[in-house]
Amino acid sequence: MAEVMLYDTTLRDGAQMEGIAYSVEDKLKITQKLDEIGIDYIEGGWPGANPKDSEFFERVKGIKLAHAQIAAFGSTRRANTSAARDSGILALEQAGTDIVTLVGKSWDLHVKHVLETTLEENLAMIKDSISYLRGQGKTVFYDAEHLFDGFKNNQEYALSSIKAADLAGAACIILCDTNGGAIPSDVISVVKRVKGEIMVPLGIHSHDDTEMAVANSVSAIQAGVTQVQGTINGYGERCGNANLCSIIPNLKIKLGIDCVNDEQLVRLTEASRFVSEIANMGLDGYQAYVGTSAFTHKAGLHASAMSKVEESYQHVYPEMVGNVKRVLVSELAGRSNIV
Repeated sequence: MAEVMLYDTTLRDGAQMEGIAYSVEDKLKITQKLDEIGIDYIEGGWPGANPKDSEFFERVKGIKLAHAQIAAFGSTRRANTSAARDSGILALEQAGTDIVTLVGKSWDLHVKHVLETTLEENLAMIKDSISYLRGQGKTVFYDAEHLFDGFKNNQEYALSSIKAADLAGAACIILCDTNGGAIPSDVISVVKRVKGEIMVPLGIHSHDDTEMAVANSVSAIQAGVTQVQGTINGYGERCGNANLCSIIPNLKIKLGIDCVNDEQLVRLTEASRFVSEIANMGLDGYQAYVGTSAFTHKAGLHASAMSKVEESYQHVYPEMVGNVKRVLVSELAGRSNIV
């Protein structure tokens, strides 16, 4: 299976979660932690959208990262103007990152009723924005927003929006389940169709409104995408984003994709708890892999079996992801729990 690149948007999409408000210092600390666990791309925010994000892009230049590259996020130019004169595009240019991620519309409903422009102008907005930023020496990733909803409503137009990004020179086109309503069969079908139309590398960006963001992300990778976007602990708008704390070990352990090395995988639980503390969000003890209860055993039957063969009630060893096994004592306990 092809190499998969990890793209983290904890600092941008993750910051849209109810209850989270990062300071610039918070964002810089999280950036360093993400670099330590082997994240390839860190989306720092939306330059020009607020003073904190603009300050972040200035200050992050002074931090030496071992591996990760910083990406600036923004949208395609406004309708009926030029990319060279669009304030949002210019803010992306001035952020000073080599990587720029542009979001644009793939769903005709959004083009007509949210942007309130024509389908043709939206395609021009995609082409002009990507072409301009490429002309400034940027590597451009294109987030095809609402791609899966767009596919259901007007498949040909959704495809034409992706082709516009391809022709303009996007280095990767990310298929976004922005409303989080897709299921794995939807994702696999769309990824295969898109791969049959364009040759540019594809990515996946899933939201968790059906509680399938991780499953959708893994399904997309199995169908051939090579970039996966998500957040630490699944933070994000509404029900959250795809949780990289589950995606990373699923890729590494279950699928044999070396998206991080063994030492970085061992630091995953630490990173989950670090970001939780910085974000002032209560730790979800029931998270897969990194939760405090992920390898906790309460039933006497389980503890008895575990005392003989550890893998009898654990699908992986907790030490692989930096977690630990616990055995509880309660009215459900047996002799093995007590021992």
